[in-house]
Amino acid sequence: MTRKKKSPRESFVSMTEMVLPNDTNTLNNLMGGRLMHWMDVVSAIAGQKHCNSTVVTASVDNISFRTPIQLGNVVTLKARATRAFNSSVEIRIDVEAEDIPKAKKVASHSAYFTFVAVDHEGRPVEIPEVVPETEEEKQLYDGALRRRQLRLILSGRMKPSEANELKSIFEGT
Repeated sequence: MTRKKKSPRESFVSMTEMVLPNDTNTLNNLMGGRLMHWMDVVSAIAGQKHCNSTVVTASVDNISFRTPIQLGNVVTLKARATRAFNSSVEIRIDVEAEDIPKAKKVASHSAYFTFVAVDHEGRPVEIPEVVPETEEEKQLYDGALRRRQLRLILSGRMKPSEANELKSIFEGT
């Protein structure tokens, strides 16, 4: 049986939040944990849309806090599937902060989350393939295998010598 195929746009989700006092630290900046929560929510929704299934968070790649997001900013999180494997899907999240009174927008964060699609008993299920359409989607798709192999190495589930996509990094070739 052939797997279904879906484009990244079919999983696209956009979520908007306003940074309120309860979301901030003592410097009136958005707390990192709150942002990570929002990122997990938006990416899980994108994962569910791609998989047509319940998904559970399997891994979160590095999140670099490049630009503080301040009290009163409007935060827009955009997520979409980049690549699917048998039962797991990689989701890219881009975060933008906007100071509306100052008419200033800044791309503040991005990350990759990986989800596993599961049935009602929590067992992994097969999911549709991702078929990239745009050049950016094709680049994200191509890089996903390298990111996956790196995740597996870092978690101890793959030896560096088995990571075909990463050999040049680990062996200097």
